[in-house]
Amino acid sequence: MTKTNVGRNDPCPCGSGKKYKKCCLERDQADRLKNRAANVLDELHEALDEQQFASFTQAQTFVNGFMEKHNRGPRDDFHGLSPDQMHRFLHFPFDSPDLVVFPDRFDPAPTAPILTLLGLLAQGIGGQGMKPTAKGNLPQKFCREAALHYWGEETYRRNTRFAGINREEDFAEMHVARLTAQLGGLVRKYKGRFILGRDCRNLLFKDGSAAIYPRLFQSYTTRFNWGYRDRYPQIPFIQQSFLFSLYLLSRYGSEPRPHSFYEDCFLQAFPMVLNDLEPASFSTPEQRIRSCYTVRTLIRFAEFFGLATVEPFDAEKLFPSKYRVRKSPLLDQAVRFHVKV
Repeated sequence: MTKTNVGRNDPCPCGSGKKYKKCCLERDQADRLKNRAANVLDELHEALDEQQFASFTQAQTFVNGFMEKHNRGPRDDFHGLSPDQMHRFLHFPFDSPDLVVFPDRFDPAPTAPILTLLGLLAQGIGGQGMKPTAKGNLPQKFCREAALHYWGEETYRRNTRFAGINREEDFAEMHVARLTAQLGGLVRKYKGRFILGRDCRNLLFKDGSAAIYPRLFQSYTTRFNWGYRDRYPQIPFIQQSFLFSLYLLSRYGSEPRPHSFYEDCFLQAFPMVLNDLEPASFSTPEQRIRSCYTVRTLIRFAEFFGLATVEPFDAEKLFPSKYRVRKSPLLDQAVRFHVKV
C-alpha cells in the first residue's frame, strides 16, 4: 500500500504502530506540497531544454506562457479548480462574475437562522428604536424573549440549564447577528438607541428578508471576524477560503457526508495552513485545524446562513463531535458557480 492510499485511521506505514493521522500524515502532506512545486520546476526545465531563444526577453515570454498554462489547468487537490481560479476564489470572491455570481433575487424567499434572528431584532427595534444597555448591548429582556422565540421552550430550557441569559453575549446567535447587521450598515446607533439603517428599512419594505440576505452574507464573510466567538487560534485562512468551502458543498453536498470529508478536502487543498499553528501538548495542529474548520465554516457559517444542514450523529450528546453535512436548496440560489469540472 502506497502512502497516497493509506487511510487516516490505518496503521502508519513507518511501522510505529500509531494511526497514520497521529504519526506521519502531516509530514507527508508537507512533503507532497514541496514535491508539487519541484515537479512544476522540473517540467519547466525540460521544456526550456527543448527551446532555443534569441534573447532573454524571448525566454521570459516562454516561461510566462508556460506558467500561465500551468495555472489555468485543473488540479485534483483543488477539486477541478485551476490555481488561477483558486487565487480568485481566495482574493476576489465578489469580483469574479465569470466564476461565481451572488444573486440579489430569490424565489422562493430564503430562510436561514440569521434571517430569523434579524427579523426578531428588527421587530424589537421597531419604529422607535431600542435603548441599549450601559455597555452598549441589546437589553436583557429582549434577548431572553428573542431566545425563547428562536429556540423554542424545550431548547431554551436545555440551553439555559447551567446559566441563564443575563446579557447579549449569552445569546451568542443574536449577538453575532446584531454585529453582522451593524457591520453591514443594516443596524446602527442613533441618539443613544439602536435603529434600523435607512438601507435596511428600504430593503425590507421593498423585498423583505430576501433583500437583506446578500448584505448580511457579504458582511459576515468579509468584515466579521470568524475567530471572535471561539478559543481557537485566529487562522484567518479558514475564513478567507469560504468560497472554496461553498464550492465543495455545491459539488459534493447533494448527498449527506461526514464533516470529516470537508475537513479532508480543505487540508488537501491547503496543507500549508498547518504551519500556522504551534505544537501543543493537548492536540496536534491538524486536530485543531479540523475542529476549527468544522465549527467556523460548516456550523457557524454554512448552517447559520441556511446553506447547509449540519446534523450531529448523536443528537443527545451535549458536545457532539461527529456531524452529517448536506447542502440546502438555498446554496444553489445564493451562490451560483460557473466552473466546469
